[in-house]
Amino acid sequence: MPFINREQELSTLNEKWQSNTAQLFIIYGKRRVGKTELIKQFIKDKPALYFLADKRTTMDQLRELGQIVGNYFKDDILIKNGFGDWVEAFSYLKTKTTATPLVLAIDEYPYLTENDKSTSSLFQKGWDEYLKNTNIFLILSGSSIAMMESETLNQSAPLFGRRTGQILVDPLNFSQSWQFFPEKNFSDFLNIYTITGGMPAYLKQFVGGGDLSGEIKKKIFSKTAFLYNEVEFTLKEELRETKNYLAILRAIATGKRKLSEIVNEAGLDKATANKYLSVLINLRLVEREVPVTEAKPDKSRKGLYKISDNFFVVWFQYIFPYKSYLEMDNYDYVLEKMFNGLQYNDTINSSFKTITAQAYERVAAELLIGWRDKIFAFERVGRDWDNNQEIDVVGLNSSEKKIIFGECKWSVSPVGINIYEELKKKADKVEWNKNDRKEYYILFSQSGFTPEMIKAAKNEGVFLVEGNVLLEKRSNAGD
Repeated sequence: MPFINREQELSTLNEKWQSNTAQLFIIYGKRRVGKTELIKQFIKDKPALYFLADKRTTMDQLRELGQIVGNYFKDDILIKNGFGDWVEAFSYLKTKTTATPLVLAIDEYPYLTENDKSTSSLFQKGWDEYLKNTNIFLILSGSSIAMMESETLNQSAPLFGRRTGQILVDPLNFSQSWQFFPEKNFSDFLNIYTITGGMPAYLKQFVGGGDLSGEIKKKIFSKTAFLYNEVEFTLKEELRETKNYLAILRAIATGKRKLSEIVNEAGLDKATANKYLSVLINLRLVEREVPVTEAKPDKSRKGLYKISDNFFVVWFQYIFPYKSYLEMDNYDYVLEKMFNGLQYNDTINSSFKTITAQAYERVAAELLIGWRDKIFAFERVGRDWDNNQEIDVVGLNSSEKKIIFGECKWSVSPVGINIYEELKKKADKVEWNKNDRKEYYILFSQSGFTPEMIKAAKNEGVFLVEGNVLLEKRSNAGD
């Protein structure tokens, strides 16, 4: 597999490397997001050591680290004995890196701090007294975002003020993810992206595969598949008690997005639900979304919760509630529910097509941001709603008082002028700079547009997008 994207992250790391000064660099992000691959790409052409921490005792890990360092420097005594403590390790590295540059990447650093709460304080001492005046490039990486922040980034962290840089590795966006599947057209890849999101480890599972149903059976539904227990594994790695988190995530996945709805569905009181939601937000598994036109988003009472990870949505729709069927290899029953049926006692239409349509809305927002030079410079892009209506995608620029309203339709029918007229009615009810703004309109469609809509677009300067292709451009856009 070629290494996809991460040019900016690699550029940042290489710029730090070329400075020829000691570096303490923090790399963190969700599991499976590609942190280790980023590190490996960075160190592949450099003098470097890589150490993967685990849950063994501190002494066992110091012994292994000593063997790795000893092998690199051909030190038989160190290979045999390992390091006795962290101070010994730092002292040894100082002697070897004062004149010669070296990268030492310690992956899953939170495991070290779990084993010994004094670890970060010892690393602080090691940096201050031994390493900061050497040529070492020390990378501390971890998947537990909360622990990485508390141990290395927050003001109360022992290593606060020592780091020389940090990267929060985010999932790939749609365009970046598509590079894994250059042979796929937009529609076919959107189906894969709806399942995997931008997580490289998930995307790789579908590379070179066949038809979607067959791949879902092999890569998700099979009890031996990597993705079958992925959500439960992730939650157990990050959390001590998963029951309430599972209840909250399932509630959100089934359309309960208001706090009151989540409370009722999960059977929790408001304070408890808020506590668990806060943890899920810190883990980048859930996000609180507010209307893009809100002047003070942090204080908005219109906040809705959504699952950030596409695969978590799919897992809670088609794995979690149907495990009894999947354990008996009854894949076709679940596929029928996935592609043709209703779910959860046949009361909620959560078909895969519906989830794909929601993914298309997120992709539309990403596409819109990329067209800022063709429309206008956006300050914010997102959804907008009130109690009575919802607009799929809205982009705005407060200083220029410009706003664009968009509708996304992932269906087999071409989008007609009725969709455009309905969008204009909804836009008219949006209060943002109501009497002093310049309005634009954009329609996204899977299956093109009717002749009437194409004619109206030309006459009224509406942007039309088929799949991911901008068909119509407004001649006075940006004026």
